[in-house]
Amino acid sequence: MEPQNYARQNFDNDLQELEHELLEMASVVEKMMSDASQALISLDRKLALQTIKQDDIVDQLELKVEAHCMRIIALQNPTGADLRLVGACLKIVTDLERCGDLAVDLAKAALKIDNEGGRTDIIDLGKFATLCRKMIHEALEAYVRRDLERVATVGKMEYEADGIYRELRAQVFLLMKRDPDSVVSDGWLFLAIHHLERIADHSVNIAERVHYMVTGELKQIAGFEESPA
Repeated sequence: MEPQNYARQNFDNDLQELEHELLEMASVVEKMMSDASQALISLDRKLALQTIKQDDIVDQLELKVEAHCMRIIALQNPTGADLRLVGACLKIVTDLERCGDLAVDLAKAALKIDNEGGRTDIIDLGKFATLCRKMIHEALEAYVRRDLERVATVGKMEYEADGIYRELRAQVFLLMKRDPDSVVSDGWLFLAIHHLERIADHSVNIAERVHYMVTGELKQIAGFEESPA
C-alpha cells in the first residue's frame, strides 16, 4: 500500500473511532432522557436518582470526544468534508452534554414534586416527552445516515414542540391560579416542561450541524413563529 493511501486509511479509521465515541455518548444521553421522563411522569424516585448518577459518565464521554476532536485537528490537519465532520462532532457533543444536564434537571424536578406531594398526571407530559425524545433520536439518526430528510423532519417537529409547550405552560399557570396551595409543586412542573422544550431546541441544533456537515451550508432549519413565546 502506498504511503499516501496508508495515511488516508489511518485517518478514516480515526474518524470512525471518533464517531463511535460520539454515538456511545448519545446512547447514554438517550437512556437518561427516557428514564428521566418516566421518573417525572410516575414520580419514581429510584429512577430519578439513577438518572442523576449517569451525569458524570456523560461528562467524561464529552471530554473524551472533545479531546479526540482536538487531537485530530492538531495531528491530521483535516480539510473540506473531514473538517466539517470533526467540527460537527465538537458542536453535537456540546448539545448532547446539555441534554444530559436537562435529563438530570427533569429527574430533580420529579424529586421536588414528590417531596411537595404534588402530581404530574394533571397534564399530558407523556406526549411532550415522547416528542422531544423522538426529536433527539431523529437528529442522531440523521447524523448516522447523513440523512437530510430527517434533518428537515426535526425542523418540522420543532413547530409541534413549541405548540405543545405553550399549551402545557398555559395549563400549569391555570392550575396555579386555581390552587395556590400547589404553587410550589406546580412551579417545579413548569420548570420540567421548560427543560423538555430546551431538549427539543438542542435536537434542532444537532440537526442543523448535520445539515452543515453534509452540505457545507449553515442553515436554520426551524424559523421563528410570529406568535409570542
